[in-house]
Amino acid sequence: MHLLGPWMTTTSYKKRKQKITKTGMMRYQTEHADFNRRMKREGRHQEQLTLEQYIDYTCGKLKLNTSQPKVQAQPAPRTYRRETEEIPSLGIGVGVATKGQDKVYTGTKIKGIGTMHKSNAVPIFSDDEAKEISKMRRG
Repeated sequence: MHLLGPWMTTTSYKKRKQKITKTGMMRYQTEHADFNRRMKREGRHQEQLTLEQYIDYTCGKLKLNTSQPKVQAQPAPRTYRRETEEIPSLGIGVGVATKGQDKVYTGTKIKGIGTMHKSNAVPIFSDDEAKEISKMRRG
């Protein structure tokens, strides 16, 4: 008998399916309950699974239908066109009111300008303020 390569074998390379143990089944049941609870909270009721479907899903035999909702493109709205070609302007009539006088400071309230610190100019409105500023400068 001659020697043949590894492609000629009497045993199978296929992995056998392992049976789920009792502890494994208990773990699947708790995970399944958590999965369904989470789907319910997220408002994805249609994605809840039975226990058998959940086991197939975790083993990779079942894929969830996670297709995105189909969005239909809306046609572009028609642009509005005015029927009249030209709109007459308001005209050059007289305005609503006359312009008020500009506010100009006359200088009647201010008595003078004092120096508080270095070259800091401060307006003086009364004699009391002038005395106060002079006392501040001297310390």
